[in-house]
Amino acid sequence: MDVRFLFIASALLLGATFTISLGDRTSQCKVKWLFGISCQEVYGKVVNQIKAWQIRQSCLYAGEKCSYELVSTAPYLITATHTSPTTRKVSDLQFLLEQSTVCKMTGEAVSEFSKDPSDNSTNYCSLQNLMDGSDLINAEGYKQFSNKWICPGFDTANCTMS
Repeated sequence: MDVRFLFIASALLLGATFTISLGDRTSQCKVKWLFGISCQEVYGKVVNQIKAWQIRQSCLYAGEKCSYELVSTAPYLITATHTSPTTRKVSDLQFLLEQSTVCKMTGEAVSEFSKDPSDNSTNYCSLQNLMDGSDLINAEGYKQFSNKWICPGFDTANCTMS
């Protein structure tokens, strides 16, 4: 059998497999925050901000800082959605809190219908806008950790525009 044929066939098979696996991926973002305040306080601020921004009238002049919906709460777990008023795309949000010497919170946003991994920072801003709105960015010990590999758009996001 011709070695070139085997090489080309292998390359095509690998390329097709890679394309199929990327096509099934949804766009997602993961961020970790640390706070020098109790997780109970962080939890309350996030839940209250989601509730404050779920009123549809708040979308008139708020850009993307509206159309949140609280799906469920459990101790140390918050689930919500954010629907973009401009694109109507929905992001599923989850916040998991862990109390130790500091409060650690992991936030994850997954676009329900977007297959674009770059996602134009929408998922990151869906999470970050809640941190800004709840004023947790000014909480004692606030630190944020992520990167462009686990949160596409993290390094280029301008959430004040969206």
